[in-house]
Amino acid sequence: MKNQCRSGCGACCIAPSITSPMPLLPQGKPAGIPCPHLDEDLRCQLYGKSERPLVCSSLQPEPAMCGRNRDEALAYLTNLENLTKP
Repeated sequence: MKNQCRSGCGACCIAPSITSPMPLLPQGKPAGIPCPHLDEDLRCQLYGKSERPLVCSSLQPEPAMCGRNRDEALAYLTNLENLTKP
């Protein structure tokens, strides 16, 4: 069974930078800034659409990344972003 995103989280749409263009963000998104495509429930409005960046489509929720709550997910992904900066 495939893991599901936690409702009300959105950490993977906030913590990482996105360097590829997408609607509303032709230059991508800096790390730590919420994606403008998150809805009020912190769900991606581009999910399943061709405009969704490949990096987003390839990111799959997993226990290590998502932690036990949103704060743990944000901390994990922020740390990962910092470790992978050029």
